[in-house]
Amino acid sequence: MGRLEQVTTDQQYDAIIVGGGHNGLVCAHYLAKAGKQVLVLERRDFVGGAVTTEELWPGYSFPTYSYVCYVLQPQVIDDMRLRDYGFRVHQMDPTYFLPFPDGRRILSWRDEAAFAREIAQFSERDAAALPRFQEIERRMASLVHRWIMKPAPSYDQMLEDARQTGDEALLERMFTGSLAGLLEEHFESPEVQGFFAMAWDAGDPDAPGSLLSSAFPMISIFTRPEDYGIVVGGMGTITQAMAASVMADGVEIRTAAEVKEILLDDSGAAGVRLVDGQEIRADIVISNADPKRTFLSLVPDGSLPPVFVDQVKNLKTQAAYLKFHASLTDLPDFTRYFGDDYDPRYLAYTNVRPSLDAARTCWADAISGQVTDSPLLSIQIPSVLDQTLVPNGGHVMSIWVQYAPVDPVNGTWDELRESTGEALIDIMQEYASNIREVIRDWTLFTPRDIEQRVGLTDGNIRHIDMIAGQVFDQRPLPGYSDYSTPIDRFYLCGAGTHGGGEVTGAPGHNAARAILEK
Repeated sequence: MGRLEQVTTDQQYDAIIVGGGHNGLVCAHYLAKAGKQVLVLERRDFVGGAVTTEELWPGYSFPTYSYVCYVLQPQVIDDMRLRDYGFRVHQMDPTYFLPFPDGRRILSWRDEAAFAREIAQFSERDAAALPRFQEIERRMASLVHRWIMKPAPSYDQMLEDARQTGDEALLERMFTGSLAGLLEEHFESPEVQGFFAMAWDAGDPDAPGSLLSSAFPMISIFTRPEDYGIVVGGMGTITQAMAASVMADGVEIRTAAEVKEILLDDSGAAGVRLVDGQEIRADIVISNADPKRTFLSLVPDGSLPPVFVDQVKNLKTQAAYLKFHASLTDLPDFTRYFGDDYDPRYLAYTNVRPSLDAARTCWADAISGQVTDSPLLSIQIPSVLDQTLVPNGGHVMSIWVQYAPVDPVNGTWDELRESTGEALIDIMQEYASNIREVIRDWTLFTPRDIEQRVGLTDGNIRHIDMIAGQVFDQRPLPGYSDYSTPIDRFYLCGAGTHGGGEVTGAPGHNAARAILEK
């Protein structure tokens, strides 16, 4: 992941892309295939953005931010020939494991009958309701998935389309209904409700529209099995493969090249100025940075309408997370859930999400500025499947922690980092009693750390929250869902645009298509 090709500054490019995250690379691919001369500029020493693999300690490499490949679009994989450049996935079955403090557990087997038997341990009634609930999930996912690689639809367009399949009432419920309401309607067991209690950026599972936020990750239902799982070499393999692909297309990539400002002339965007003073010219400029960073930091003051600037400032970026990483000498001990003889691959992806109430408490704490003592944990130990991450042995463990305040009210994150990390280890110890014995080193990335390291405003991993009012033709703002901006020849292509929010590649694909149609 070293320094890529250098470029000179006396050349006029057809397009400059600011930021070498995965959507920027996808956009570069489609523009280059159309014959455009493209330059990608990346602030860090390697491309990838939030889709990276980093060696945090010698011999221990981690998928630093994104961690499971589950919605990367097959058209992007195939068009960029990512498998030719090293992209491979270890499939997971079960897809994840959910332990409970009382020693019971749920394994989410791909086999529907096996999964139903897991649910039946908590409630036969819930097991009987599972097929009906899963069918609703599939229908909701379909209502989202059909638009991901297309221009952003209006609600009226979506409603008209949903009428063709008789799903208009379900679409209306997605935009206004709550995840908690759907779960309580189908399941009686708190544990089973907890298993499905993923409101994502909506946070509060009781919030109107939280059902819509929960539906976006459900599009993984349509992911090809060979594309879903733990990426060999970590998630950074995806963006390294993308970089190799676009360079074969003739795209130039420059790393350690931080853009300070977008250059403007009378006709709109004209290029960029780097922090070292270099100016590079282009016919169009495309920002892969998030909308707030783009419009509030990279665009010269006074070049945007004040009303538009206020709208950008008001974009919601409340769904913040912590990321905990630890190198392990051995695996955490989960024998209380499986007995002494179990397949360690069960531990590739573990969730701690005890109930709907736990989800409610966690979000309420975060929004009030408190570091919660009831976090929702998504624990990854990818080395049980991919030992290339630990060539000298041991394991790597990472935890996405939902949710965290962007700025705590009772201290700075620098002051709270150590105690917060220790509290997370204490929670882990409730499930795996040997966790302190096997942790070799650990670190905690706070929302402000993520912002500083990757350039994501407020540490928001989806650029802006994926909630009703910030998706489809409202993303990032009404009137600009076509990847355009108020500045001529200046575009967006990142996760803050339609199709974004996960590692899909859809925004990069859609932005390139929209630009080429201008």
